[in-house]
Amino acid sequence: MGPNTEQGKNLSKWLIGTATVCILIYLGVKNMNVVAGAVSWVAGLLSPLILGFFFALILNVPMRFFEMRLWPRTENPTLKKLRRPVSFIISLAVILAVIVGIVWLVIPELVNAVMVISQSIIDLIGDLTAMDQQALSELPFGKALLSIDWEGIISSLQTWLKDQGGTIMDTAFNTIGSIVGGVFSFFISLIFAVYVLFGKETLKKQTIRLINAWFPKKFGAWFIHAASVANTNFRNFVSGQTLEAVILGFLCMVGMFILRLPYAPMVGALVGVTAFIPIVGAWIGAIVGAFMIFTIAPVKAVIFIIFLLVLQQLEGNIIYPKVMGSRVNLPGIWILVAVTIGGSIAGPLGMLLSVPISSTAYVLLREATQAREQMLALESDTKDIGK
Repeated sequence: MGPNTEQGKNLSKWLIGTATVCILIYLGVKNMNVVAGAVSWVAGLLSPLILGFFFALILNVPMRFFEMRLWPRTENPTLKKLRRPVSFIISLAVILAVIVGIVWLVIPELVNAVMVISQSIIDLIGDLTAMDQQALSELPFGKALLSIDWEGIISSLQTWLKDQGGTIMDTAFNTIGSIVGGVFSFFISLIFAVYVLFGKETLKKQTIRLINAWFPKKFGAWFIHAASVANTNFRNFVSGQTLEAVILGFLCMVGMFILRLPYAPMVGALVGVTAFIPIVGAWIGAIVGAFMIFTIAPVKAVIFIIFLLVLQQLEGNIIYPKVMGSRVNLPGIWILVAVTIGGSIAGPLGMLLSVPISSTAYVLLREATQAREQMLALESDTKDIGK
């Protein structure tokens, strides 16, 4: 078989492959609704497994930390077998303890704040009801309040509640069903995460065998390397994000103590936990914190917002890029770009995943650029020698 025949076969394969891809793209674009429905159905079917895989990635960070430090030099086979289960239990216990601690700090105070606001509104309505029309008209917006048909509003509200009673019950039952389904999916995801974590070496070997067996050698080697880089970057991202959240929560708590603001430990812990969503996550805790402080001292709520604005600028422009840039090999400016684009595409989840994804792409592009430069330099040297 001559070289021309082999080249003809390769060209034919390339043409057939290109034509097939073009036809599939055309059919996909033409039937976009069907494709979107199929993708949504498959994603819903696999969502517990996908969620379990992300659980495994997150739990693997503290689990790997404890595995490296529990009996590192032991030769006892029993201790070796116990190392991973013990590490998993400790990691899960630490995460659950943090969640329970935050809930224990936040929920009671939040309930108290809502009760204070509700009681204030009830008292205000009672005071307004007890006042005569002359006294009420002398209040700011008093004439506007007198012109409102309160009885008509209450009657309309009662009629609406009566008409919507069936819809409200259906919504309540659907909500309960969704919660039960969500709890079931959560446990399925957790069980899948356990299987992944306890058999990660076996899964890694099987995946490498499949890639080497079914993909071209060059592409397979690149894909395995890219997955390794992504795994390292994600692990460093989780550890770096945890450190950054602790720093932000601690600074928030100390600043609130200095400014004599209420709820300092609770708000600091809440701001730190919500900071796991990069750049803007701390504002979720800020809204709750400002609301709770407002129930005690409205002026201090304004002071808290100003303080958090300053702290957020310090954290977003100095602390976060420094902490994360040193861990995920991504310059600070590209972290800000990644978070902005990721948030625009997929909201909070996009912000959370944009940094490790961008870091992986940055590392792979840098390696490819270095390899390209070396190849061009070698070609240049070869030409110079030929002259």
